[in-house]
Amino acid sequence: MADNKVWPVVFIGHGTPLNALMDNEYTRAWAALGVALGRPRAILSISAHWYTRGTAVTAMAQPETIYDFGYQNMYHIKYPAPGDPALADRIAALLAPVSVVKDQSWGFDHGTWAVLGKAYPDATIPVVQLSIDGTREPRFHYELGRMLAPLRREGVLIAGTGNIVHNLAMTIRSGPATPYPWAERFDATVREKLVARDWAALVNYRALGPDAEMAVPTPDHYLPLLYVLGAATPDEEISFPVEAIDRGSMSMRTVMIGTV
Repeated sequence: MADNKVWPVVFIGHGTPLNALMDNEYTRAWAALGVALGRPRAILSISAHWYTRGTAVTAMAQPETIYDFGYQNMYHIKYPAPGDPALADRIAALLAPVSVVKDQSWGFDHGTWAVLGKAYPDATIPVVQLSIDGTREPRFHYELGRMLAPLRREGVLIAGTGNIVHNLAMTIRSGPATPYPWAERFDATVREKLVARDWAALVNYRALGPDAEMAVPTPDHYLPLLYVLGAATPDEEISFPVEAIDRGSMSMRTVMIGTV
């Protein structure tokens, strides 16, 4: 690996945690993405499922696998990747003057391990998670992404994990799951803005039309995309390793910005 390599940034639509048990189009795409990206020195994951007051980063040497859901048939799954306290220190320094708590209690939630378990199943690459401060507006999260961009030249893969469209109340849990028209429209609108490199419109996503309210009823699953956009530059190549909507109301779109 060249010393001056700039790692791509990725946003992964992770969907239901049950994907961790499955061999499907999404999990195969995540496995292929891991192969295509190669092995970074470390991974920084910004997961929708660590939604907090204030900003925190996991700073322990051996993070626990967290089961933040009710599927007890999955409690046997472990993702024993090491942490990286030195990287946590580096992240806190990059984000100054934003106060960053060096957390010793969280670990890897399913937004991180369900995806990385397919992309990097040997669990040997150090991983840290950055929390999402739910008290702050979208622009704040985009700006944090910009502040984290130097990590891309330091062998760190920045990965946001959530869903561009995520409406659990409208999820179709059995039978045919034709995507809702509003879900398809919003996902397509976000794709158009990505291709146009219109980061400002994506930060101001609430103004993307009436479908935004249904597609993003809460911001937790959308905001990881803004960290990825902040760490990217508009002149970079954009690709979509996954383009699909699952269970009617959950966009599984994966976005990669940069080249491998």
